[in-house]
Amino acid sequence: MSQPPRSAIWVAFFFLLFHLASFPSSHGFYLPGSYPYKHQIGDYLYVKVNSLTSIETEIPFGYYSLPFCRPPDGIKDSAENLGELLMGDRIENSPYRFRMFTNESDILLCRTDPLSDSDLALLKKRIDEMYQVNLILDNLPAIRYTNKDDLVLRWTGYPIGVRVSDSHFIFNHLKFTVLVHKYEEPATFAAASASSAGAVPDGGGSPGYMVVGFEVVPCSYQHDAESIKNLKMYNKYPTKIQCEPTTVAMAVKEKQPLVFTYEVSFVESDIRWPSRWDAYLKMEGAKVHWFSILNSLMVIAFLAGIVLVILLRTVRRDLTRYEELDKEAQAQMNEELSGWKLVVGDVFRAPSNPTLLCAMVGDGVQILGMAVVTILFAALGFMSPASRGALITGMFFFYLVLGIAAGYAAVRLWKTIKCGDHSGWMSVSWRVACFFPGIAFVILTTLNFLLWGSQSTGAIPFSLFIVLILLWFCISVPLTLVGGYLGAKSPYLEFPVRTNQIPREIPPQKYPSWLLVLGAGTLPFGTLFIELFFIMSSLWMGRVYYVFGFLFIVLILLVVVCAEVSLVLTYMHLCVEDWKWWWKSFFSSGSVAIYIFFYSVNYLVFDLKSLSGPVSATLYLGYSLFMVVAIMLATGTVGFLSSFLFVHYLFSSVKLD
Repeated sequence: MSQPPRSAIWVAFFFLLFHLASFPSSHGFYLPGSYPYKHQIGDYLYVKVNSLTSIETEIPFGYYSLPFCRPPDGIKDSAENLGELLMGDRIENSPYRFRMFTNESDILLCRTDPLSDSDLALLKKRIDEMYQVNLILDNLPAIRYTNKDDLVLRWTGYPIGVRVSDSHFIFNHLKFTVLVHKYEEPATFAAASASSAGAVPDGGGSPGYMVVGFEVVPCSYQHDAESIKNLKMYNKYPTKIQCEPTTVAMAVKEKQPLVFTYEVSFVESDIRWPSRWDAYLKMEGAKVHWFSILNSLMVIAFLAGIVLVILLRTVRRDLTRYEELDKEAQAQMNEELSGWKLVVGDVFRAPSNPTLLCAMVGDGVQILGMAVVTILFAALGFMSPASRGALITGMFFFYLVLGIAAGYAAVRLWKTIKCGDHSGWMSVSWRVACFFPGIAFVILTTLNFLLWGSQSTGAIPFSLFIVLILLWFCISVPLTLVGGYLGAKSPYLEFPVRTNQIPREIPPQKYPSWLLVLGAGTLPFGTLFIELFFIMSSLWMGRVYYVFGFLFIVLILLVVVCAEVSLVLTYMHLCVEDWKWWWKSFFSSGSVAIYIFFYSVNYLVFDLKSLSGPVSATLYLGYSLFMVVAIMLATGTVGFLSSFLFVHYLFSSVKLD
């Protein structure tokens, strides 16, 4: 049987990626790691609470930091993974409880103690800062729908309250709607027909139900605190409560207690359990965004392909002309012509600060590998939004494991630069293990002190802080040292030409070389700036980002463009007899991080202009700096390695005596 052509393989590969990119909008996809739970009619359903969040401050706080009703059996933390803790999630139990398929109304939750001065001031502050309450039922966040200009907007959670003139009103009555679907055995999901609302009957006499939706409507209702003094939690409120979302009535005042009530209704829905996250994953105007992004990627890929073809033709023409001459003519040509052929004795001269270069390349390999593996697993659905914190946990795990690749790449590059001498590989490995993690440690520790000072749940607990340090020095560092040892034992890449003892003088240039290096980052930035908007929105605007298949395609194109840009810049520098290409090849593609940081500042000024307080702005800029350092190392590594292989190939083709 004949092998399929390579073009067909690549077409099939990209078709698969585009299918993965668009699967969140498809119905019936089963999210790995989350399974349906069958509830009988009358079973209790318990609502959980997450941290209070706001796009005004980006600082999360605990739900019970405000005078809300507390569960009768005490506050209990839910089991949280590493990613949830690092993201500031604090999931706890709440007093809200329902009974499956049992509608209830006018349920009293509690009557709080009269508000103290500090409680009142804090409550008003949180309302002014537009904090949201995040509720969870059966692993589904509460979703709220609002209408604006004939558009239906989706929000997760609901605001604590609202300020009208000089008065603050609290939303103290919640109207819940729970969407349920008749239970189906997991094995029947794929075969069940799309037209049946409750396709598979329960094996027993009574049907079971699954929760497929959780909606909330907040209201501000003026309760009579005196009339319910003798009532207990879950008792019936004395009068009928009319929930009017467009009006507010319950103003918060000093020495006044708060009364909280709720109602719940169950609606049988035709939403199947595997599709219950569709409401959270939908994006407004998604088709417009998709066509815009696809058009940008095609243009960038086309331009990058033209650059690559021109470059290869130019280099091949130079090599052909050079090799067609005899040795005497080659010598005369070397004397008369300028260009990359004249730096043959200096092109592989060791760069300045080779240890730092090796460390940065090693860390770049580790970060790039982590990004590729994590995004690929996320695109395949193994890090779904149903598994909170799975994405961050996966990134952290893959980063630790890939320490062995970082040590190997750095030490092997060190050995190559030293022409086979691997002495000092231990020092290089230690620098790899501590360079980027050290930068991250300084940035995140500084930000963590700010969060600690604000008493935010986003602050990493001290115990977790110790665990992270132990993981760093007990797993990441040893694996990096193992990779360094393997790199020291591996064969190095021999230089194809000898290096002269006296370095060649670099002719004066018409323009500063660093200007060209900085400008080279614009093309890689053009491949990702549209997708960067969606990523920034998910990070700072509370939206769910889950088109990882498309992000994987963007990452592939970014790697290709970074390699081509660095390759072109290296060739241009060699043509003007500038043989100091090592660091320039790294920063020519790594300079995309500068434009990403400028974009982050632009996003802060124009999209997050409501971000309040110096602490919030410092947190934003600190996390942005951490992100761009990682991107700089990853993209710089791609550019350097592609340039190194190109230069090695170029001068391997030159025949010298």
